[in-house]
Amino acid sequence: MGDLEVRRFLTDLAEKQSVSASTQNPSAERFGFPVSGGTPVAAREDAGLRSGEASENLPIVPAKGEVQSVLKHMEGVPRLVALLLYGSGLRLLECLTLRVKNLDFERMETRVR
Repeated sequence: MGDLEVRRFLTDLAEKQSVSASTQNPSAERFGFPVSGGTPVAAREDAGLRSGEASENLPIVPAKGEVQSVLKHMEGVPRLVALLLYGSGLRLLECLTLRVKNLDFERMETRVR
């Protein structure tokens, strides 16, 4: 593919397929367009290309009271898992595969491998 075809492809990603800049940039890099400051150099205005829009989705973090409200309605193993996820920052699979040997009660640590 030549320079023109790559530019058309990247423009199509941004305009018609509405991909984010984080999707467009690896595509641009594969074709040899360096990425600077989150925008492919080829996608800057001076190159005649439109960059993908940066995502504005921010993670939603529930307030402490909301978490407590949910946890008080849980019981058993699901409650234990939820408490571990919330209190330790473990991912779900890390939490579900914990074993007793991963817990160090003397040092108050959980080892995740």
